[in-house]
Amino acid sequence: MTHIAVIGAGITGITTAYSLASRGFQVSVFDRNRYAAMETSFANGGQLSASNAEVWTRWGTIFKGLKWMLDSNAPLLVNPKPSWHKLSWMAEFMSNIPNYEAHTIATTKMAIEARKHLVRFAGEVGFEFDMEKRGILHVYKSQSEFDHARRVNELLTKGGLDRREVSADEVQKIEPALKTDTLGGYFTESDFTGDIHRYARALSKGCEALGVVFHYKADVSEYKHTGEGIKITWHSADGDQDEQFDGIVVCAGVGSKAIASELGDRVNIYPVKGYSITVNLDDDASQAAAPWVSLLDDEAKIVTSRLGKNRFRIAGTAEFNGYNLDIRDNRIKPLRTWCETFFPDVSTEHCVPWAGLRPMLPSMMPRIGPGKKPGVFYNTGHGHLGWTLSAATAEATADFVQAARIKNTA
Repeated sequence: MTHIAVIGAGITGITTAYSLASRGFQVSVFDRNRYAAMETSFANGGQLSASNAEVWTRWGTIFKGLKWMLDSNAPLLVNPKPSWHKLSWMAEFMSNIPNYEAHTIATTKMAIEARKHLVRFAGEVGFEFDMEKRGILHVYKSQSEFDHARRVNELLTKGGLDRREVSADEVQKIEPALKTDTLGGYFTESDFTGDIHRYARALSKGCEALGVVFHYKADVSEYKHTGEGIKITWHSADGDQDEQFDGIVVCAGVGSKAIASELGDRVNIYPVKGYSITVNLDDDASQAAAPWVSLLDDEAKIVTSRLGKNRFRIAGTAEFNGYNLDIRDNRIKPLRTWCETFFPDVSTEHCVPWAGLRPMLPSMMPRIGPGKKPGVFYNTGHGHLGWTLSAATAEATADFVQAARIKNTA
């Protein structure tokens, strides 16, 4: 039996481990945390959103970034302090602008494919994850953003997504809790939401039932390709350990760049910080006033999800500020203010702030497939769509690993 090491126990690592174990591979998962899904997969926006598949590689993103550079409340914030990593990433980002349409269409197709696998995994293992199949509603208060949404919709349609334009009156009918005027919106009935952390933790238990071994609180110090496999050395509570594996899949989020370098590959991931607040709906009035339909405000770059009766997740913003997880109040405040504007009867007295680092490649496309050396594979760089794309990229990665095993045994 081929023994594969999966590096990272976030949503991509857990889904990859499950896909591999389901095909009969022996799998070991390494993570530096005590549990699965404790970093970027802990408290994201919750949306499984093919309707948000538009990649960011267009000139409009560049111009907005420059305009907002000195505004600490802006949806997109870039720390002007230069670094070679940041500058090289941004140069590659601009070189990918010609691929904007093709990558948006490809991401849409991938997101649609991911839905069926994600739901299937949960059904096979048998768990709930606060899934709400009520669609996702994009809302617009700016005519320019609404006009851009119409152009984006043409690309999403080419990718196979059914997303329909709705009037301001229809927006209100779809989500009656909304307490602000809009110009209209787009509604994607097939999109849905769920708790990424709850999902990943439950699927990790399903992996264990398939024989997957988890090494938590494992501080990996070396990845060495021996020619016959990959030797991993790590430190844990049991002391220093090492083991050789037939293959490795790197699913380490923003840590993937450094690991890839050790394995002879260049994976130019940059950490793009996002923030969220989880509003605890502690009273009947707040529960009644919070929306059940998931929303996306394109102008503010804010998304929402209702996670059961008692929780309302609001997430957004993008911050280019290196490997920094500090939670800044001036980035959390716009999320609270947005809630108080759109849903004024929801109490924000008890809300929990969080920040996570999205692993973004300059192409805005995940890195899936083999590296330069035999037995090395990647499933990383999903950016703001890790939850949305993970199940599809996990299956695709397992296809690559399986094909390599067949080739080696032929």
